[in-house]
Amino acid sequence: MEIVCTRPSCPRPENHFADLDQGNTIKTVQQKFCTACGMPLILSGRYITEKLLGKGGFGAAYLARDRYTPTMRPCVVKLFQPSGDLNPSQLQLAQSLFEREAAVLEDLGNRHRQIPDLYAFFPLIVPGARPHVQEEYFYLVQEYIEGEDLEQTLARQGAFSQSDTLSILVEMLQVLSFVHENGTIHRDIKPSNIMRHRNGTLYLLDFGAVKQVTAASGTGGKSTGIYSMGFAPPEQMSGSTVYPSTDLYALAVTCITLLTGKDTGDLYDGYNNTWNWRPHAQVNGAIAAILDRMLCATPNQRYDSAEAVLDALKAAVQGNAASPSPNPPPAPKPPGTALQNQPPASTAQPPAPKPVAPSAPAVSASPSLLRVPLVPFLGGAAFTGFEGGLLAIALTSLLGTSLLGSGAWLLLLGGLVFLQARRVIERLDLVIIAGVTLAVITLFPPLRLVLAATGSPLQTAVVLAVLAGLMAVVIATLFRLIYRLLSSIL
Repeated sequence: MEIVCTRPSCPRPENHFADLDQGNTIKTVQQKFCTACGMPLILSGRYITEKLLGKGGFGAAYLARDRYTPTMRPCVVKLFQPSGDLNPSQLQLAQSLFEREAAVLEDLGNRHRQIPDLYAFFPLIVPGARPHVQEEYFYLVQEYIEGEDLEQTLARQGAFSQSDTLSILVEMLQVLSFVHENGTIHRDIKPSNIMRHRNGTLYLLDFGAVKQVTAASGTGGKSTGIYSMGFAPPEQMSGSTVYPSTDLYALAVTCITLLTGKDTGDLYDGYNNTWNWRPHAQVNGAIAAILDRMLCATPNQRYDSAEAVLDALKAAVQGNAASPSPNPPPAPKPPGTALQNQPPASTAQPPAPKPVAPSAPAVSASPSLLRVPLVPFLGGAAFTGFEGGLLAIALTSLLGTSLLGSGAWLLLLGGLVFLQARRVIERLDLVIIAGVTLAVITLFPPLRLVLAATGSPLQTAVVLAVLAGLMAVVIATLFRLIYRLLSSIL
């Protein structure tokens, strides 16, 4: 078994222990130590780190297993270990942010399904590299979300459609509504902090920069100076008070990067110091106006709550408003303007519209079929044809061409299409399922009985399945072209 050492200075963090692959040794062994630096590897006696997920300025994140659960439950272990060039006040701030993340996850994660759960938070004191010197590390263990963040999806497939982006916007607004109502401002909304689970559910990650809203500070609190360049609004970059609308600004920037497929630095005119994203995306005018208002430089010109944005989106969908405001605010400006060092023009916020129900629909600019990228669409068609050919051979061998056999085949084929549509199976899963089906037919001759007379039933099964896959690709391509043509006409 491979275990990765979490000491930042370890010269060779990968460790292999053959004995942990035998029986229940992994659950009974007391401890294992890094062969290079002597660091304890089983954290808190139960968490076994298997792979480094990423590193940042304040530590690292690892994919781990909880050996005290029946299924060796996967989880994420975050190590707090900032770089050594921080002064004492910066180090104290970083540690407080890490502890705050644990507190927020414990409070919010256990009450909202789209925020990861907190499993554990603990310190670890170990002997250092130098004699008589001890090192202290802090670990946070949270729920592992298996999927792909929106930054990765954007890099893989390119710009998102308006419909997909609005679905993300609505879903994240609902999460932020819960977060804000519980006295917290996230302060680091960006594509890499929104994870899509394999089942399609979106999760809001990385609460390490959260800011608690206290009664003493009114509607916001002082910014800590930690933010993501390009996504943070002026008040956050200047270290001023942050508001719920601070998250709305960052969410709007996230949406326009998804819509355009471009970096934030490419989406504003540096000469005029204004956002210039509309020419790069095809978006309904009312929706674009809503995003522009969320992007306003001063907080009191934006919507003051996530519910207000949801209400504006609902009105846009219903066609009751061509613009989210009868007097739209001036063109929004990105971070880096002269407004950064100025306080908001007024602490008064526009009246909040009535909150919208969580099921607010999104505007769709194109049919759902056209939003599916071509390569995954054709790959799914090829898999469906190939797998359908193999299933037809197996069911015909067992049940013949009876009504029962035909019905079972159609039911299985429909199930495959449904699972792909729901993204329960995708990409590598398709190859694995097709390979397993072919192997089963190979190992059990009764499943290929209908091909026995061909002399080489296995080769014939592969040829027939490949032909079925190619036929499915051709049919799917023609269907997509016809669908696109009819959609453009109608």
